[in-house]
Amino acid sequence: MGNKQDSETRRRAPKGHFVVYVGEEMKRFVVPISYLKNPMLQQLLAEAAEEFGFDSQKRIVLPCDESTFQRITDFMIKST
Repeated sequence: MGNKQDSETRRRAPKGHFVVYVGEEMKRFVVPISYLKNPMLQQLLAEAAEEFGFDSQKRIVLPCDESTFQRITDFMIKST
């Protein structure tokens, strides 16, 4: 087992990225900050704020399933 510092390091996103949680399993995705410019992600974030508020366990939880989020991120990758 790793020490507390190892656990905290693994939970932090690399510089230039942020973490979102998606789906019933709360799967963790590390997303580039540049994706914040994308209207689809902006819409998901707006829906998350409306559904969960801004203090949802100090996590960004998106109101969609994993496959939907994966399709959105695949589209963003292809459009860059």
